[in-house]
Parts: sequence; structure tokens; C-alpha cells
Amino acid sequence: MKPVFFIAITSAFFLDCRKETGFNEPPGLPFEVTPVTTAVIPGTIDEASGISDSKKNTGFLWVHEDSGNSPELFLLSYNGAVLKKIYLQNATNRDWEDIVLGAGPQPGEDYVYIAETGDNSAVSTDYLLYRFAEPAASVDTVFNYDKIFFQYPDGAHDVEAILVDNITRDIFMVTKQDSLSKIYKLPYPQSTTSTNLAVAAGVMKIGGVASASLSPDGKEILVKTYTNVYYWERNPGETIESALHRTPLSLGYVLEPQGEALCFRNDNSGFYTLSEKPFFAASVTLNLYKRR
Repeated sequence: MKPVFFIAITSAFFLDCRKETGFNEPPGLPFEVTPVTTAVIPGTIDEASGISDSKKNTGFLWVHEDSGNSPELFLLSYNGAVLKKIYLQNATNRDWEDIVLGAGPQPGEDYVYIAETGDNSAVSTDYLLYRFAEPAASVDTVFNYDKIFFQYPDGAHDVEAILVDNITRDIFMVTKQDSLSKIYKLPYPQSTTSTNLAVAAGVMKIGGVASASLSPDGKEILVKTYTNVYYWERNPGETIESALHRTPLSLGYVLEPQGEALCFRNDNSGFYTLSEKPFFAASVTLNLYKRR
């Protein structure tokens, strides 16, 4: 989503007005409340809207930018340097809003899912997910990918967060601009030849969701708004949608200018956030919240 405002970190008034209420931050949080920050080389990634820890390229993260940018992925090192860009041949970036790695059609293969689901004005008639096997760092261009077109059962929505269940291979989308975010599901197998109809899967107890991530073992979920990071520990046998219906735990989070990207680290030792760059800053930082 293109910036329409920036969150001033020093603005207590803004924080008080935007922060959701009713979610306490008790002692014993599972993650540190202050991140380890690493500067991202200025001018390399200025409009990050999605991030996911690479499984094939250890020590690197997949990052993409949103609308108005090229259909390409960045391989961003944990140390803040961009190794390279990988281009999606003949793809478009109308408004890429999230990226996850998850299971797909071929067992044992890790797939990249890119959510072409941003819709600030809620005017689109259909939406798209790109899906392809995770490339190695030696790849320059992705030529082969699935296109999963879909519609919502109740009209247009702006979605900036997706999740993939690695057991069922269902895909979940979470809306952003509803006062309480709605959950939609694309059950597996998703058609790549016709438009899929998403299934309504409930409503969350928070709104303004900008990103989401499932832990490597599938037992935890993180969801990010502009002002908070929320956490769920899934009960044994609990579905993703059932977990997201419950009241989450609000984690400690240092406010970013316009933080839209979130992911667990693959070794499950913490989670990353990454913000878009505001006009008043020279660069952004990659933020690691370590597990306690």
C-alpha cells in the first residue's frame, strides 16, 4: 500500500489514538520487547510490504515492495545488505502486499506465495496469488509460476496479510480496512485455471491487519497492525481460523514509521519486522525480536 500517512514515532497522541485497547502486555512475554536493529543499505528497499525468511538460502530473507514497483523479489541478508533481485517474468505488481513460504502441490517442496491483494479503494473484482517453488540465490528470473485468481463472496476487500497452512495447504487472507479484520480461506486444491471463490472464515477481535506469519512448526501465529504485534499459541488440533477468532496476546513492539512486513525466523528464535521508509529518514532498519 502506498504511504498515505506516516506514523511519527515521537507522537504519543497518535499512538494513544491508534492503539487497540483491551490487550494487556503481562510479564513473561515470549519475545523481547526491544529489537536488535540492523540498518538496511539506504536506497535498496524503501517500500517493503512483505518479508519471509528463506529456507533455501540460509541467512537471507525474501522481501518485496508494493504498488508502483517492479515484479521482483529481494534477497536481503540478515546483515542488511541486498544480495540480488529476482524478477518474475511477465508478472505485474499492481499492489503486492505479503509474502509467505509454505507447502504447495509438490510434497517436500517449499513454495513462495506472493499476495497481489492490495486494494486501497476496494474496487477490484478479482485478486491474485502467485505461487512457485522457492528459487536458489543463483536464479535471476522466475519463469514458471502458478496464478491463483480468486474473488471474495461479499465484494472487494483490501488484504495485506496471508497465511498458508502447511498441513492442509489452505490459504488464508485477512482484511485490513475493516474495524474488525475478516478472515477468508481458499481451501486446497486451489484452481490455477479458473477463478476461485474464497470462503468466509470468521472475524478477528482486532482490525487494521497489515501482515501475518505462521511459526516454522505451525504452533504460533503473529499478526501485525501499524501499532501492535499480536500473538497466538495454537491449541493442539486447532485450525488457523479458530485460533484467530480468539483474543490475542499483545507483544512488546517498537513503533515503526509504516511497518507492514513481519515474519518468524526459520530457526524459531524470534521474528523480524521491516518498515517502509518515511520521507524524513535516510534508511530503514531490519528488526529482530528475539525469543526469550
